[in-house]
Amino acid sequence: MALFLGVVCHAEVTRSHGYHPFGDLKYPADFSHFDYVNPDAPKGGSITLFGNGTFDSLNPYILKGRSPADTPGMQMYGVTELADSLLMGSQPHNPLGDEAGAAYGLIAEWLEYPEDRSWCVFRLRDQARFHDGEPIRADDVVFTFNILREKGHPEYSLRLADVASVEALDERTVRFTFTEGRRDLPLLVGAIPILPRHYWQTHDFERSTLEAPVSSGPYRVADVQGGKQVTFQRVADYWAKDLPVNRGRYNFDQVVFEFYRDADVGFEAFKSGAYDLHYTYSSKRWSTAFDFAAMKDGRVKRAEIPHSVPRPVQAFFFNTRRAPFDDPNVREAATLLFDFEWSNRNLFADAYTRTVSWFPNSPYSADIPASAEEQALLEDFRKTLPADYFSADITPPVNDGSGQIRNRMREALALLKESGWQLQGNRLVNDAGKPLRFTVLNYHNPGIYRILAPWFRNLKRLGIDADYREVDPSAYKEKLDNFQYDVVLFVLPMRDYPGPELKDYFLSSSADISGSRNLAGIADPVVDFLVKRALAADTEADYTLALKALDRRLRYQHYGVLNYHIRHHRIAWWDKFARPPEPIPYGLGLDTWWMKQ
Repeated sequence: MALFLGVVCHAEVTRSHGYHPFGDLKYPADFSHFDYVNPDAPKGGSITLFGNGTFDSLNPYILKGRSPADTPGMQMYGVTELADSLLMGSQPHNPLGDEAGAAYGLIAEWLEYPEDRSWCVFRLRDQARFHDGEPIRADDVVFTFNILREKGHPEYSLRLADVASVEALDERTVRFTFTEGRRDLPLLVGAIPILPRHYWQTHDFERSTLEAPVSSGPYRVADVQGGKQVTFQRVADYWAKDLPVNRGRYNFDQVVFEFYRDADVGFEAFKSGAYDLHYTYSSKRWSTAFDFAAMKDGRVKRAEIPHSVPRPVQAFFFNTRRAPFDDPNVREAATLLFDFEWSNRNLFADAYTRTVSWFPNSPYSADIPASAEEQALLEDFRKTLPADYFSADITPPVNDGSGQIRNRMREALALLKESGWQLQGNRLVNDAGKPLRFTVLNYHNPGIYRILAPWFRNLKRLGIDADYREVDPSAYKEKLDNFQYDVVLFVLPMRDYPGPELKDYFLSSSADISGSRNLAGIADPVVDFLVKRALAADTEADYTLALKALDRRLRYQHYGVLNYHIRHHRIAWWDKFARPPEPIPYGLGLDTWWMKQ
């Protein structure tokens, strides 16, 4: 037996206070708090944040309804989920601020697993409690996994497909057995919110409702104004408030979300003090809209805060389930006509970096040309791959910013002619005389059309009809869940170590599951192989190799027009808050702020 920083290693089984799929943990078993927090931050006060759109349910675990947890503001503050999980740090929207890929015990005091990761055991803390005082026990864990797989949002059945069984060994010990050994699986099950069995046995789990369920986290719902506002109250006797993973966090007594259907209306409300912090996604607004009184006299502050967070994938996703984007030539042609350099210069004040990889700001971008190791990885597929597959320049085209892209027009037209499209007058039509046209779906977003307009203009010059359809958030969710669109603008979150979300985003089995985030309808055996290979990797080198190969495949197949990103947070706030002095590498860390004294 060996002991390293509180990690007990027997010949075949490891017991630890935390988990990292490949590396050692930064914090030892006896750590007192994370380095990026102020452990003595005072509690109290209130912060009001922006909520995007609207909501009609407080049940975030099912497909039906729109939950406040879907909004970016809640994700920033870490209250996307009110229920605690076995581990802290493994949730996609609430990672550790200074340690990529790691997680530490929250409900779980420790976890235990063999070298092959074929199973994992968690020991629950005796003091763990739901808000109504009932203890959190192994039966609650078993109940949670069963009901989420049977009745929950489809994402749960996708993510938990590799959990063969969940068994309560005793009141405080639960064992997960996996269908295959994978290094990400302890993190996967550790991230799932644990639900109260006693509550849901007497309530309809499949009901969309504005009644707040019993939960267990640092906040509880205190007040709801349907579709307009949610108030969260800090739980004074929160069972985990003094655990090392929570010291210095969740400092506000109240967190209020005000919902606005229109982002422009929301920003005007921020300027008047209706909410306290504004996260700016618009470069135009950032450069031109902050010349107001409170900014000039110092009552409002703003900053660009650098970070090392892998950027989400923002893209125009092509729906390959139906024409015309079932044709890779049409997808590539449409991609060629997106002139990022013109838009960046004329619309964004050169604020953005073009996204060239499906894993932005990460080490997983494909090598050009492919390495010998990547070619060997795909040897069994070599006969089915195009001759230029490993050597092709899969980087999006770079233009001069003038708006003149005649070379791209010629390339796009050649691809379309190869697929049978011909110019008839000023329109492209197929052999049946049907014009080449598509619609981009989005919910109400006043600024989006100015981004689409230059692309549409280039498409029209080539003879392609493109238009934009705007629907309300509820209709948007329904169409998105059921893949009723030609093209959709969407943002897929990416973590430092992408895990089960890869199955949701890219695996063939998710392509036709309502509510999945396989937005492009990807059903590709090469993609399936590489996703599974990444998730089954035994070393970080093998994991990185598989993701680089996956990135090449996704880019070569042109499943979407990759957009752009920035490497810092752009935020403005009313000057009544304090925060830790150093930027947090892997998040904004809003849950570490506190009221000025």
